[in-house]
Amino acid sequence: MADDKSQTAADRQRIAIDEAYERRDWAKSLGTTEDKLREAVQAVGNSADKVREYLQSH
Repeated sequence: MADDKSQTAADRQRIAIDEAYERRDWAKSLGTTEDKLREAVQAVGNSADKVREYLQSH
């Protein structure tokens, strides 16, 4: 199913790691690489808050 880009609130809370534009945009926003972003999502899930916490502590 295609990502509904009109659902912006959900996009700010969850990281859709399978979407190239989401990986790129979230990596830029969080000041990290796409590889580190994947690692963080794998470790803590797709919650943007949890990923931020993970990246800050690693």
